[in-house]
Amino acid sequence: MPDVRRTCLVVAAAALLAVGPAGAPAHAASDKTVSKSEIQRAKQLHVQITQLQGVYPDPAVNDYVQRLGLKMASVSDMPGLEWYFTVLDTNDINAFTTGGGFVYVSRGLMAYLDSEAELAAVLGHEVGHVTAKHPSRQKTQGTLANVASAAAAILTGQQALGDLTGIAGTAIVRGYGRDMELEADQVGARYLARAGYDPEAMIRVVATLKEQEQFENARARAEGRQPRVYHGLFATHPDNDTRLRKAVSSAGAANVTATGKTENREQYLGAVNGLAFGSSRGQGMVRENRFYHANFQFTMAFPQGWRVDNKTNELMAVSPDKNNTLRLTAQGPPPGVTSPREFARRAFGNRRLDRAEEFQINGLDAYTVIVRGVASPYGNGANVRYVIIRFNNLMWIIQGASRADDPYPAGDVLFMSVAKTFRQLRDNEFRLAEPYRLHIIKVPESTSIEDIARGSPLPEYSLEEHRLINGLYPDGEPLAGEYIKVVR
Repeated sequence: MPDVRRTCLVVAAAALLAVGPAGAPAHAASDKTVSKSEIQRAKQLHVQITQLQGVYPDPAVNDYVQRLGLKMASVSDMPGLEWYFTVLDTNDINAFTTGGGFVYVSRGLMAYLDSEAELAAVLGHEVGHVTAKHPSRQKTQGTLANVASAAAAILTGQQALGDLTGIAGTAIVRGYGRDMELEADQVGARYLARAGYDPEAMIRVVATLKEQEQFENARARAEGRQPRVYHGLFATHPDNDTRLRKAVSSAGAANVTATGKTENREQYLGAVNGLAFGSSRGQGMVRENRFYHANFQFTMAFPQGWRVDNKTNELMAVSPDKNNTLRLTAQGPPPGVTSPREFARRAFGNRRLDRAEEFQINGLDAYTVIVRGVASPYGNGANVRYVIIRFNNLMWIIQGASRADDPYPAGDVLFMSVAKTFRQLRDNEFRLAEPYRLHIIKVPESTSIEDIARGSPLPEYSLEEHRLINGLYPDGEPLAGEYIKVVR
């Protein structure tokens, strides 16, 4: 749950995205310029994306990615374009470009890459989309309309605020299609070769992402939910794609005089040493059944056995039987609104309200009410419990919904007891809000990946995650003396 000041930007984002060009003209791939309108649109989107998603707050990591991105751009077909490479503070596994020289990579993806060559492959692929004119050649109108619709859904509370950026990224790349993706592969592989990296790194990245997708599908089946698979970078490829291999091979052959076999694995591991893994400090940490947020200085407990999902701008908790859900979000109040009751009355307008009460939670002003006929995870027209708490100049909104909700949500008593656990962090709890981080270690003799995973604080799937971040999935083992990533 990063900075909730971003919530006020959703309307602006929706308006901006909705008024994109009705159909950008197709440019010949040989045209080595980008239109001013594309650059301007990308600059405007950059403001929205970075404020909604957040930039990873580590200057060293951002500088490293920017330098490597500029290296790839310098050997591209548009070296004179102003290029910006940004690390987004999200554990999503993705990268995308909005055109105009703006490229984004998530810190979540960086955790699973194993060398500078692999990161260069990611950046080169996105640079290839720009230089091949894919942002202007795709169906811009439909893409932007979809993103605007997503923003409207977010505003009505039917979707997580943080989903906007993910939807923007996937809508942009989905518009490319398989032919454009292959073109970006071929162009990106050519740039890898020119920069002295092994073009085969692109195939290794595809294999890594496919392993992650395989794991996510298995995990989703075990948890009884839909898989969260990102359909952006390289998503159209199987890792044994013959067309991709041919493109990579031809790129290396065409640039044989410039092609090296540079991997720079040690430099990359040094760059990601200390990288946040999973939730970052700006998003808060779930430990066992309690959530801690250092930046906003609060904590809140959830029932034992519930699955708590820390999304970009919300917390979502679901009961084991999936019959009850809790959602925590936050908003800045309108000017002049200081009480949770007034905030609720304005927000709910003419909706039918029941069981309203003003009270205090751990010394904080609060207001609770059941709102009838609103959207919930179980469909529209539900009866939902709301608890609104004023803390640190924000309104914290807890929504409790049940599959059975007539006349009141079946979990109503439990929802209220959870809301009453919301309180300010104590001094000795701030350390619990610090994220897990990647650390680079040298593998001791006779040490298995299972031994390493057992020493990690990851609450679940530690063995699988340690294999994934080290290219050892599903059953590989590290070699004694090599350097690998561990989560601590």
